Amino acid sequence: MSKVITIEFNLEPANNQRLSSLCGPFDDNIKQLERRLGVEINHRSNSFSIVGQPHTAGAAADIIKTLYVDTAPVRNVIPDIEPEQIHLAIKESGVLEQSTDSSIPYGKEVTIKTKKGIIKPRTPNQAQYIANMVRHDITFGIGPAGTGKTYLAVAAAVDALERQEIRRILLTRPAVEAGEKLGFLPGDLSQKVDPYLRPLYDALFEMLGFERVEKLIERNVIEVAPLAYMRGRTLNDAFIILDESQNTTVEQMKMFLTRIGFNSRAVITGDVTQIDLPRGARSGLRHAIEVLSEVDEISFNFFLADDVVRHPVVARIVQAYEVWETEDQKQRKLAEQRRREEQMARQAALTPGAVILPEAETEKTD
Repeated sequence: MSKVITIEFNLEPANNQRLSSLCGPFDDNIKQLERRLGVEINHRSNSFSIVGQPHTAGAAADIIKTLYVDTAPVRNVIPDIEPEQIHLAIKESGVLEQSTDSSIPYGKEVTIKTKKGIIKPRTPNQAQYIANMVRHDITFGIGPAGTGKTYLAVAAAVDALERQEIRRILLTRPAVEAGEKLGFLPGDLSQKVDPYLRPLYDALFEMLGFERVEKLIERNVIEVAPLAYMRGRTLNDAFIILDESQNTTVEQMKMFLTRIGFNSRAVITGDVTQIDLPRGARSGLRHAIEVLSEVDEISFNFFLADDVVRHPVVARIVQAYEVWETEDQKQRKLAEQRRREEQMARQAALTPGAVILPEAETEKTD
């Protein structure tokens, strides 16, 4: 990581109303700058102190000074600084494009005290995953069961809520087993989707305790919703977790990703080897990997069997299946090649003198 510096400055002329507009309600604007740029911002009245890497700390100071100018009264009315302006100011500064350090930003490690102790990454891939969840608006965690992708996503969401960086947590996943047709199931909406979100609940209960989770759900600070119910919404100031995303369709994945609003983060977890979609339907997760790999502010994290942190035998099971799947794919390709050759030979025997061209390959869908 690059060296860390501190930049101190005063905003002039000092004006409490303008400072309130700049910082936003509950310092939301300042928190958005901290999260997006990986810096720590402290302020008292019009005195500001920014701690971070030289280029990001300098950019944060310039953005704050520019936005303070924008709070100048217009016809005796002080304009509000909206989250959209923070987003545009960061984008116009170009600071994120200059950043090459993908390590965890200063002061932003996810360390949450639970009944089991402090949650910390156990492998390099997990550490990078945490860094990307802090740094990026959209993070994909892709890999086999037991690698901690869902558990760490919940940890990052709880951390952001405790730091008051976001106002709510939203948990969702496709209910493939019910065909996304939940109306016939008994109970209210939460009871209908609870069985599909049990792993997320278990992580929340461990980190926050059962009673507090129940209270946060009652206040809609933690919201549970099936993926199909998210259409038409725009989610601001939220941490959204889409679990089991390999079972989304392309249309569902696009719908989910376009729900994300300002000062929100989304983490999408899934395992491309565990697709339960009907035959012929293409996985939205696989499609997203192909289409979005070059998009700024989106990170992809791929976990391996070495990242499995469950019982040691689980890692060996994952490795065994990976070897089997590789060999199975190889045998399927050989069988398909032999089938084509036999078909060409039969056609040649039926039409002497004809030129037989190989049949075109068709793309297979999961």
